[in-house]
Amino acid sequence: MAVEPIRWNGDSLELLDQRLLPEETAYVKCRSAAEVARAIKDMVVRGAPAIGCAAAFGVVLSKGSAEGYELLSKSRPTAVNLFWALDRMKKAKDLKAEAEAIFAEDLAGNRAMGKLGAELIPRNARVMTHCNAGALATAGYGTALGVLRAAHEQGKNISVVVNETRPYLQGARLTAWEMVQEHIPATLITDNMAGHLISRGEVDVIVVGADRIAANGDVANKIGTYSLAVLAKRHGIPFYVAAPLSTFDLQIPDGSHIPIEERPESEVTGYRGNRWAPQGVKVRNPAFDVTPAELVTGLITEKGTVLAPNAEKLKALIRR
Repeated sequence: MAVEPIRWNGDSLELLDQRLLPEETAYVKCRSAAEVARAIKDMVVRGAPAIGCAAAFGVVLSKGSAEGYELLSKSRPTAVNLFWALDRMKKAKDLKAEAEAIFAEDLAGNRAMGKLGAELIPRNARVMTHCNAGALATAGYGTALGVLRAAHEQGKNISVVVNETRPYLQGARLTAWEMVQEHIPATLITDNMAGHLISRGEVDVIVVGADRIAANGDVANKIGTYSLAVLAKRHGIPFYVAAPLSTFDLQIPDGSHIPIEERPESEVTGYRGNRWAPQGVKVRNPAFDVTPAELVTGLITEKGTVLAPNAEKLKALIRR
């Protein structure tokens, strides 16, 4: 089954409403930059590459207006692909052609990334992943899940351990759904079970995506990723990050400069109208954390894999 998170119709943008999955498959139609910005902010569409693609088409709908750029730039703060896409659109002479190119390049890059990353996945590997870095987070195919898809397509007989990923349950709702669609064996666990399984030798490798990667290789990804990297280091298993070059932000020296989005309290106190936390309790809801480059075994990109990443290696990769 081909997952289509983004559909461009020439005069409108259709976004698969990821808030409703897996119970319902429905699309939100956007006819203006304001509607696209709202869809990004409300997480109708999510995942750094998908946000970039959606924003590019939002610029087309606004006919390149300053107001459109302003609305879109304020929709999410952490995913650098958003700002990368907007900057690219500002330089374009043909907005529609440029947005379509961004979409096509992301899809092709995901497939290239998947093929390169699959080389690092052993046969019969039990692979843990966190959040959703699949087709739903991109133009299609996926980054971290693209690696797993490619390994599966190569007949490597992998199985996947899916962390539910608090607070928005993107692993339980989205990654698990994608694995079922692809007929890839998968087991869903809660986030706080990860250490237990890893300590018992039930995980061979961890592969995650990223929303922003600093010049030194520090990685911002869904909250909980840093904990997995620490666990991987403690137990001697590889920890890979799969992301396109559009996710790299060489303008910031390290992860301490990455803005961390704080999401609404309601994503922690309950789910879809069902509140389980008491009224009056204080809530913190950072959506991302930063994993230091020293904990990353390798960065998988469409241009190749950088092992033990650092600033010098990343500069060489970008120049390649």
